[in-house]
Amino acid sequence: MTKRAYRRVGRGQSSTRGKQSGRGGKGQTARAGHKIRPAMRDIIKKIPKRRGYGKNRGRTVWEKKPRSIAVTLAQIEANFAAGVEITPKLLAERGVIASQKHHIPMVKIVGNSVSKKFSIKGARVSTGAKAAIEKAGGTVS
Repeated sequence: MTKRAYRRVGRGQSSTRGKQSGRGGKGQTARAGHKIRPAMRDIIKKIPKRRGYGKNRGRTVWEKKPRSIAVTLAQIEANFAAGVEITPKLLAERGVIASQKHHIPMVKIVGNSVSKKFSIKGARVSTGAKAAIEKAGGTVS
């Protein structure tokens, strides 16, 4: 038994194996490797795209951005004696702020009035808090 010869289609003026033979009509279905899009894709395409999700998420949203924990001057005044040098580590030791997975977070001192003299190091300080600390005789570095 011999192998049957391969029939080339789309060649010549033949009425049986002409230009569109076996490919139906024109358009998407007539092309080689054609694929009709699934209906689910059409549904997905109609859903509105929101900022920060999908393939552009990495360019628009930064989840691991370090955020400062706000500590008021009233909290500091209640937990520390006058003349103490206040650092984020000392705030965590005294329980004013909670350490996150053995890591001391960034701290920002806020407020606008203080009566004790303090020295602040290693923490961000708001403009009003800095003015109040320096007015009381303390330092911010």
